[in-house]
Amino acid sequence: MEPIRDLARRLAAGETTALALAQGCLERILDPAGEGARAFTMIDPDRSFAQARLTDEARARGEALPMLAGIPVSIKALFDIDGKVTHAGSRVLAQATPARSDAAPVARLRAAGMVVMGHTNMTEFAYSGLGMNPHYGTPGNPADRSRIPGGSSSGAAVSVADGMAAAGLGTDTGGSCRIPAAFCGLTGFKPTARRVEAGGTYPLSQTLDSIGPIAKTADCCALIDAALTGDDTYSTEQPDLSGLRFGVLENYVTDDMTPEVAGAYAAALKRLEAAGVTLVSLTLPDLDRLPTLNARGGIVAAEALAVHKALLATQRDAYDPRVSVRILRGETQEPGELQALLTERSAMIARADAATQPFAAVLMPTVPITAPRIADLDADEALYGQTNLLCLRNPTVANLLDRCAISLPLPVDGLPIGLSLMGETMQDRRLLALARAVEAVLAR
Repeated sequence: MEPIRDLARRLAAGETTALALAQGCLERILDPAGEGARAFTMIDPDRSFAQARLTDEARARGEALPMLAGIPVSIKALFDIDGKVTHAGSRVLAQATPARSDAAPVARLRAAGMVVMGHTNMTEFAYSGLGMNPHYGTPGNPADRSRIPGGSSSGAAVSVADGMAAAGLGTDTGGSCRIPAAFCGLTGFKPTARRVEAGGTYPLSQTLDSIGPIAKTADCCALIDAALTGDDTYSTEQPDLSGLRFGVLENYVTDDMTPEVAGAYAAALKRLEAAGVTLVSLTLPDLDRLPTLNARGGIVAAEALAVHKALLATQRDAYDPRVSVRILRGETQEPGELQALLTERSAMIARADAATQPFAAVLMPTVPITAPRIADLDADEALYGQTNLLCLRNPTVANLLDRCAISLPLPVDGLPIGLSLMGETMQDRRLLALARAVEAVLAR
């Protein structure tokens, strides 16, 4: 499927219709040879087509419509959709009472005219960066179906990569939009958390949860972000990179890179230098302390335990054990540990703000490895745990520091690899503009 702005132009010009786009998406979702049965956990064609027809009728009458009117979008299964069960990738909530209204982000997208195609699969309760789900299946990576798509927004990424939607709405607590984007050759955006209202979204960590899109390009993500935040300007800003200073983070995030990632990352840095960017080595010593600070699950485990404690007491056996064991690490924390971690986080944010202030953005590999095989992770619990931590390690930096961040696909011949740009807190539109410019350089 084409980038969103191109689809919008075609819709406005009468070269296609919202109904035709929705029908094409549904055909790919229902294709028995495709990944639709694993990428989606709920579809509602009647409502999707009704939305599309209303848009086409309004356009035929000459009504002024938002740019995104008629564009198909998928919704991660932890967002409420009116009349549907929000199971968040679990069996525990599969029989829950259907939602009485759309989640705030879904309502924003509908208000912008987008056509909702259904709920997408995810890691149970969004608590893993791998995207594997024993209840609803694991959608195969579009580059190699035997490999993981990344998570937790697994179905969101596969829905976009396979043309089942033009964009996927996801969440990002420690990389859950950016990891699958990196593994699937797409763009994933994590906004500054407070910018997008979360009402009607099943939480993982109230401190670290962010809501953002996975799509084909930085511009696509910017358009979705504008709808999510109520900004109808739909900027096309793309600054000149020449003379800008980018910090290149050299501690913590560059450990254990595979040769493929290291080579693609080095080549991307060279392209940016050739475009006139000044690259400056940067270290953030606080990051090296994170394994110790998170030894008992950190902020996420503590806050997830508060959400799940009652359910775990009665239905623990219905959980994915790879998820429940991580939540229950919160029980090992000492009294006052969560508050101490939150206090330390605030101090880390202040120190990082001072260190990165001179830079337009901070660069790092999104994930230090390429997507591993599903069978290998299923067969080895230790490998599963190690790989999950490695996938989450780099993207979690932006969540910890309360920043915006975006993963862009790098030009490669093999498995997809992502480049991450991290911006300053609440400087999301600036970061998205920079990402457009970096994307253009990488495409040369």
